[in-house]
Amino acid sequence: MNAVLYYRGAMSSCNYDCPYCPFSKTKDSKETLEKDKQQLLAFMGWVREQGAAGHRLSIFFNPYGEVLVHKWYREAMIELSGLAHVQKVAVQTNLSAKLDWTRQLAKDKAAFWVTYHPGQTSEAQFLSQCMKLYEQGIAFSVGSVGIRSAFDAIARLRSLLPEDVYLWVNAFKDRKGYYTEDEISYLTRIDPYFQLNIPDYDSLGRRCGAGSNVFYVQGAGIVKRCYSDRKVIGHLYRDGLEGLSEERPCGMKKCGCYIGYIHMPELAMDHVYGDRLLERIPAGFAR
Repeated sequence: MNAVLYYRGAMSSCNYDCPYCPFSKTKDSKETLEKDKQQLLAFMGWVREQGAAGHRLSIFFNPYGEVLVHKWYREAMIELSGLAHVQKVAVQTNLSAKLDWTRQLAKDKAAFWVTYHPGQTSEAQFLSQCMKLYEQGIAFSVGSVGIRSAFDAIARLRSLLPEDVYLWVNAFKDRKGYYTEDEISYLTRIDPYFQLNIPDYDSLGRRCGAGSNVFYVQGAGIVKRCYSDRKVIGHLYRDGLEGLSEERPCGMKKCGCYIGYIHMPELAMDHVYGDRLLERIPAGFAR
Protein backbone atom coordinates (compact mmCIF):
# COMPACT_ATOMS: atom_id res chain seq x y z
CA MET A 1 0.00 0.00 0.00
CA ASN A 2 1.09 3.57 -0.68
CA ALA A 3 0.09 5.42 2.48
CA VAL A 4 0.40 8.92 3.92
CA LEU A 5 0.84 9.10 7.68
CA TYR A 6 0.42 12.34 9.61
CA TYR A 7 2.09 11.86 12.97
CA ARG A 8 1.50 13.90 16.14
CA GLY A 9 3.00 12.93 19.48
CA ALA A 10 2.30 13.90 23.08
CA MET A 11 4.28 17.15 22.92
CA SER A 12 2.15 20.31 22.88
CA SER A 13 4.50 23.23 23.37
CA CYS A 14 6.38 25.75 21.27
CA ASN A 15 9.36 28.04 21.65
CA TYR A 16 7.31 30.89 20.14
CA ASP A 17 4.44 32.72 21.84
CA CYS A 18 2.16 33.74 18.97
CA PRO A 19 -1.01 35.26 20.50
CA TYR A 20 -3.34 33.33 18.16
CA CYS A 21 -1.85 29.91 18.91
CA PRO A 22 -2.80 27.80 21.98
CA PHE A 23 0.47 25.84 21.98
CA SER A 24 2.52 28.92 22.76
CA LYS A 25 0.84 29.02 26.16
CA THR A 26 1.91 25.59 27.37
CA LYS A 27 5.21 24.23 28.60
CA ASP A 28 5.67 20.48 28.54
CA SER A 29 7.04 18.74 31.60
CA LYS A 30 10.09 16.47 31.42
CA GLU A 31 7.69 13.54 31.79
CA THR A 32 5.62 14.64 28.79
CA LEU A 33 8.70 15.13 26.64
CA GLU A 34 10.01 11.71 27.62
CA LYS A 35 6.62 10.24 26.74
CA ASP A 36 6.75 11.99 23.37
CA LYS A 37 10.23 10.61 22.74
CA GLN A 38 9.21 7.04 23.59
CA GLN A 39 6.13 7.32 21.39
CA LEU A 40 8.26 8.42 18.45
CA LEU A 41 10.72 5.58 19.04
CA ALA A 42 7.82 3.11 18.96
CA PHE A 43 6.54 4.66 15.73
CA MET A 44 10.00 4.44 14.20
CA GLY A 45 10.17 0.75 15.10
CA TRP A 46 6.86 0.17 13.34
CA VAL A 47 7.96 2.12 10.24
CA ARG A 48 11.14 0.07 9.90
CA GLU A 49 9.07 -3.12 9.65
CA GLN A 50 6.79 -1.89 6.87
CA GLY A 51 9.24 -2.34 4.02
CA ALA A 52 9.10 -6.11 4.41
CA ALA A 53 5.30 -5.88 4.27
CA GLY A 54 5.50 -4.14 0.89
CA HIS A 55 4.24 -0.75 2.05
CA ARG A 56 5.56 2.56 0.76
CA LEU A 57 5.13 5.43 3.18
CA SER A 58 5.08 9.22 3.12
CA ILE A 59 5.34 10.66 6.62
CA PHE A 60 4.47 14.16 7.76
CA PHE A 61 5.26 15.36 11.28
CA ASN A 62 2.36 17.67 12.11
CA PRO A 63 2.98 18.61 15.77
CA TYR A 64 1.23 20.67 18.39
CA GLY A 65 4.22 23.00 18.65
CA GLU A 66 7.83 22.96 17.44
CA VAL A 67 9.53 19.55 17.27
CA LEU A 68 12.89 20.25 15.65
CA VAL A 69 14.24 21.71 18.87
CA HIS A 70 14.21 18.09 20.09
CA LYS A 71 17.00 15.75 19.01
CA TRP A 72 14.76 12.70 18.63
CA TYR A 73 12.78 14.30 15.79
CA ARG A 74 15.92 15.40 13.97
CA GLU A 75 17.34 11.89 14.23
CA ALA A 76 14.02 10.41 13.07
CA MET A 77 13.96 12.60 9.96
CA ILE A 78 17.51 11.62 9.06
CA GLU A 79 16.79 7.90 9.43
CA LEU A 80 13.42 8.01 7.67
CA SER A 81 14.87 9.84 4.68
CA GLY A 82 17.33 6.97 4.27
CA LEU A 83 14.83 4.10 4.37
CA ALA A 84 14.13 2.60 0.95
CA HIS A 85 10.37 2.16 1.52
CA VAL A 86 9.89 5.71 2.81
CA GLN A 87 9.10 7.89 -0.18
CA LYS A 88 9.04 11.17 1.71
CA VAL A 89 9.44 12.64 5.18
CA ALA A 90 8.26 16.18 5.84
CA VAL A 91 7.86 18.35 8.92
CA GLN A 92 5.91 21.44 9.90
CA THR A 93 8.37 23.81 11.58
CA ASN A 94 9.06 27.44 12.39
CA LEU A 95 12.67 26.75 11.37
CA SER A 96 14.09 28.19 14.60
CA ALA A 97 16.31 25.19 15.40
CA LYS A 98 19.93 24.87 14.25
CA LEU A 99 20.19 23.29 10.80
CA ASP A 100 23.65 21.72 10.78
CA TRP A 101 22.03 18.26 10.98
CA THR A 102 20.13 18.70 7.71
CA ARG A 103 23.26 17.82 5.74
CA GLN A 104 22.67 14.22 6.81
CA LEU A 105 19.23 14.10 5.15
CA ALA A 106 18.61 12.29 1.88
CA LYS A 107 17.76 15.42 -0.09
CA ASP A 108 15.51 13.67 -2.59
CA LYS A 109 13.13 12.58 0.18
CA ALA A 110 13.18 15.22 2.93
CA ALA A 111 11.02 18.34 2.83
CA PHE A 112 10.10 21.21 5.12
CA TRP A 113 6.76 22.99 5.54
CA VAL A 114 8.07 26.22 7.04
CA THR A 115 5.86 28.70 8.90
CA TYR A 116 6.80 32.36 9.19
CA HIS A 117 5.68 34.20 12.33
CA PRO A 118 6.41 37.94 12.05
CA GLY A 119 7.20 39.34 15.48
CA GLN A 120 8.58 36.03 16.76
CA THR A 121 11.78 36.09 14.73
CA SER A 122 13.58 38.74 12.76
CA GLU A 123 13.14 38.83 9.01
CA ALA A 124 16.91 38.52 8.55
CA GLN A 125 17.21 35.48 10.83
CA PHE A 126 14.28 33.69 9.22
CA LEU A 127 15.54 34.38 5.70
CA SER A 128 18.99 33.12 6.69
CA GLN A 129 17.48 29.82 7.85
CA CYS A 130 15.51 29.46 4.63
CA MET A 131 18.61 30.07 2.55
CA LYS A 132 20.47 27.32 4.38
CA LEU A 133 17.86 24.84 3.13
CA TYR A 134 17.90 26.43 -0.31
CA GLU A 135 21.67 26.20 -0.67
CA GLN A 136 21.57 22.53 0.33
CA GLY A 137 18.94 21.79 -2.30
CA ILE A 138 16.36 20.65 0.26
CA ALA A 139 12.73 21.09 -0.79
CA PHE A 140 10.67 23.50 1.27
CA SER A 141 7.74 25.85 1.11
CA VAL A 142 7.21 28.91 3.29
CA GLY A 143 3.91 30.19 4.56
CA SER A 144 2.17 32.49 6.97
CA VAL A 145 -1.31 33.27 8.21
CA GLY A 146 -2.83 36.06 6.15
CA ILE A 147 -3.87 38.41 8.92
CA ARG A 148 -3.87 42.09 8.01
CA SER A 149 -1.14 43.00 10.47
CA ALA A 150 1.19 40.57 8.67
CA PHE A 151 0.51 41.70 5.08
CA ASP A 152 3.57 43.94 4.78
CA ALA A 153 5.91 41.39 6.40
CA ILE A 154 4.66 38.62 4.10
CA ALA A 155 5.10 40.84 1.03
CA ARG A 156 8.65 41.75 2.08
CA LEU A 157 9.54 38.12 2.60
CA ARG A 158 8.20 37.24 -0.86
CA SER A 159 10.45 39.88 -2.39
CA LEU A 160 13.51 38.51 -0.57
CA LEU A 161 13.05 34.77 -1.15
CA PRO A 162 14.31 33.21 -4.38
CA GLU A 163 11.60 33.20 -7.04
CA ASP A 164 11.50 29.40 -7.16
CA VAL A 165 10.60 29.12 -3.46
CA TYR A 166 6.84 28.98 -3.05
CA LEU A 167 5.35 31.26 -0.40
CA TRP A 168 1.80 30.31 0.56
CA VAL A 169 -0.69 32.37 2.53
CA ASN A 170 -3.20 30.64 4.76
CA ALA A 171 -6.54 32.39 4.64
CA PHE A 172 -7.65 33.72 8.03
CA LYS A 173 -11.04 32.12 8.63
CA ASP A 174 -11.86 32.98 12.22
CA ARG A 175 -13.97 35.85 10.89
CA LYS A 176 -16.38 35.17 8.04
CA GLY A 177 -15.82 37.39 5.01
CA TYR A 178 -12.56 38.70 6.45
CA TYR A 179 -11.08 39.84 3.14
CA THR A 180 -12.13 42.57 0.75
CA GLU A 181 -11.82 41.94 -2.98
CA ASP A 182 -8.78 44.22 -3.10
CA GLU A 183 -7.12 42.26 -0.28
CA ILE A 184 -7.76 38.99 -2.07
CA SER A 185 -6.14 40.42 -5.20
CA TYR A 186 -3.19 41.68 -3.15
CA LEU A 187 -2.57 38.31 -1.48
CA THR A 188 -3.03 36.46 -4.78
CA ARG A 189 -0.16 38.49 -6.23
CA ILE A 190 1.97 37.11 -3.39
CA ASP A 191 0.56 33.57 -3.49
CA PRO A 192 -0.93 32.69 -6.89
CA TYR A 193 -2.87 29.82 -5.26
CA PHE A 194 -4.23 31.82 -2.33
CA GLN A 195 -7.80 31.59 -3.60
CA LEU A 196 -7.69 27.79 -3.38
CA ASN A 197 -7.36 28.16 0.39
CA ILE A 198 -10.16 30.68 0.94
CA PRO A 199 -13.21 28.36 0.68
CA ASP A 200 -14.44 25.86 3.21
CA TYR A 201 -15.19 23.05 0.77
CA ASP A 202 -18.42 21.04 0.98
CA SER A 203 -17.23 17.64 2.19
CA LEU A 204 -20.03 15.74 3.95
CA GLY A 205 -20.38 12.33 2.34
CA ARG A 206 -17.70 13.14 -0.26
CA ARG A 207 -14.84 10.81 -1.15
CA CYS A 208 -11.52 11.42 0.56
CA GLY A 209 -8.29 9.52 1.02
CA ALA A 210 -8.54 10.01 4.79
CA GLY A 211 -9.02 6.62 6.41
CA SER A 212 -8.31 4.81 3.14
CA ASN A 213 -4.67 5.61 2.36
CA VAL A 214 -4.21 8.70 4.54
CA PHE A 215 -4.05 8.24 8.31
CA TYR A 216 -3.74 10.62 11.25
CA VAL A 217 -1.65 8.88 13.89
CA GLN A 218 -1.48 9.99 17.50
CA GLY A 219 1.63 9.21 19.50
CA ALA A 220 0.17 6.24 21.35
CA GLY A 221 -0.78 4.60 18.04
CA ILE A 222 -4.43 5.62 17.96
CA VAL A 223 -5.50 6.40 14.40
CA LYS A 224 -8.19 8.87 13.43
CA ARG A 225 -9.73 9.32 10.05
CA CYS A 226 -8.75 12.98 9.90
CA TYR A 227 -7.37 15.73 12.10
CA SER A 228 -10.81 17.37 12.02
CA ASP A 229 -13.15 14.37 11.65
CA ARG A 230 -11.91 12.86 14.90
CA LYS A 231 -13.58 9.48 14.76
CA VAL A 232 -11.13 6.81 15.92
CA ILE A 233 -10.80 4.11 13.25
CA GLY A 234 -8.31 1.82 14.94
CA HIS A 235 -4.83 1.36 16.31
CA LEU A 236 -1.74 1.44 14.10
CA TYR A 237 0.22 -1.19 15.99
CA ARG A 238 -2.68 -3.56 16.49
CA ASP A 239 -4.53 -3.25 13.18
CA GLY A 240 -1.78 -2.36 10.70
CA LEU A 241 -2.48 -0.49 7.49
CA GLU A 242 -4.53 -3.29 5.96
CA GLY A 243 -6.81 -3.45 8.98
CA LEU A 244 -7.26 0.31 9.05
CA SER A 245 -7.82 0.96 5.36
CA GLU A 246 -11.42 1.42 4.30
CA GLU A 247 -13.31 3.83 2.07
CA ARG A 248 -14.75 6.37 4.50
CA PRO A 249 -16.73 9.33 3.12
CA CYS A 250 -16.19 12.56 5.05
CA GLY A 251 -18.33 13.06 8.16
CA MET A 252 -17.79 16.82 8.35
CA LYS A 253 -19.97 19.42 6.65
CA LYS A 254 -16.99 21.48 5.48
CA CYS A 255 -13.25 21.08 5.02
CA GLY A 256 -11.21 24.26 5.08
CA CYS A 257 -7.66 23.21 5.98
CA TYR A 258 -5.02 22.41 3.38
CA ILE A 259 -3.92 19.14 4.98
CA GLY A 260 -7.51 17.94 4.82
CA TYR A 261 -8.98 19.04 1.49
CA ILE A 262 -5.93 18.08 -0.57
CA HIS A 263 -6.99 14.45 -0.08
CA MET A 264 -10.44 14.98 -1.69
CA PRO A 265 -10.00 13.57 -5.22
CA GLU A 266 -12.79 15.67 -6.74
CA LEU A 267 -10.77 18.83 -6.04
CA ALA A 268 -7.84 17.47 -8.10
CA MET A 269 -5.24 19.33 -6.06
CA ASP A 270 -2.59 17.00 -7.43
CA HIS A 271 -2.99 18.82 -10.75
CA VAL A 272 -1.57 21.90 -9.02
CA TYR A 273 1.00 20.36 -6.69
CA GLY A 274 2.00 17.19 -8.50
CA ASP A 275 4.17 14.93 -6.34
CA ARG A 276 4.82 17.81 -3.90
CA LEU A 277 1.25 17.87 -2.58
CA LEU A 278 2.26 16.91 0.95
CA GLU A 279 4.80 19.70 1.39
CA ARG A 280 2.67 22.24 -0.49
CA ILE A 281 4.95 23.06 -3.40
CA PRO A 282 3.15 23.71 -6.72
CA ALA A 283 4.60 22.00 -9.76
CA GLY A 284 5.83 25.29 -11.20
CA PHE A 285 8.00 25.89 -8.15
CA ALA A 286 9.61 22.45 -7.93
CA ARG A 287 13.39 22.58 -8.30
